[in-house]
Amino acid sequence: MTASATPASPSGTADEGGHKLPRPGSFYDVPGWFYNGDVVLFDWFLGRQSRLDQRGDLLEMGAYMGKSAIMMRSYLRPDETFTVCDLFDSDQEAADISAHNEREMRGSYATLTRRAFEANYLSFHERLPRILQAPTSVVPDEVEDGSCRFVHVDASHMYEHVHPDIDAARAALGEDGLVVLDDFRSEHTPGVSCATWQAVLEGGLRPVCVTSQKFYGTWGDPKAVQDELHAELKERGDCWLQYQDVAGHRLLLVGGRKAAPPPVPASRHAKGTGRAEGQGQRQEAGRGPGGRPRPTLARRAARELLPPIVARPLARALARR
Repeated sequence: MTASATPASPSGTADEGGHKLPRPGSFYDVPGWFYNGDVVLFDWFLGRQSRLDQRGDLLEMGAYMGKSAIMMRSYLRPDETFTVCDLFDSDQEAADISAHNEREMRGSYATLTRRAFEANYLSFHERLPRILQAPTSVVPDEVEDGSCRFVHVDASHMYEHVHPDIDAARAALGEDGLVVLDDFRSEHTPGVSCATWQAVLEGGLRPVCVTSQKFYGTWGDPKAVQDELHAELKERGDCWLQYQDVAGHRLLLVGGRKAAPPPVPASRHAKGTGRAEGQGQRQEAGRGPGGRPRPTLARRAARELLPPIVARPLARALARR
């Protein structure tokens, strides 16, 4: 199968059957398994790269409906390239797909099409990324070695595919680049687990941290970024943190389910928006789905620890501030 890097028309808003595609009004309306702890960490790692002026392209292998891609694009500089590789609704040759993957594609991903991905993505950004509509096996030929600073791997769950995907990520990443591996510990994805820890034990991959869904690692030195991450998350006070030693590697466990979400990309279809790309792309920090304010730690503490007759007026006063 050859890679297709030609974008479809940005104006397309209907699927192949002529049905109107949804126009998400907020980041949280986009379907996908991109949980709060990982939203916090994507923002932290990509934001840190921006602060340190770490240069390089972005790469995502496996996009589903575009939720993580929408967020990654918000950290792209004008002179950098964002490449997304996914089969989308391509015909899949029997030699390239296992029975397990075929069942998965017909079940969870039955609604996945390139048009749906593009409709979601263009609800937040004016231009599409570079799209490779092909198996991830094309990545080594399509992405220059050492050109990337951040790679998200979320494609096949089968060992025979994930193992070369990790190798492709290693080749694509520059010095101190970061790889994120999805579903490294789910009960239905043992192939991802095996490939991930094999890369740690045999392939030089060094862990930085893990959440319930994703593994964050580097082939560079993880100490500085790991120390900084631990210090900042500890100061936030809303993440569960624990260090463990795993096969001689220091590993930071992060629980961020209750963490205050970071700014997220703002939909161009949200009421009262219509700003140009690069201006107001992310919603205000501390706001949840639909832009509703999330209570601060002080307000939550007042509500949970004080008697209602005291807590309510105090919470209202803090909200006004």
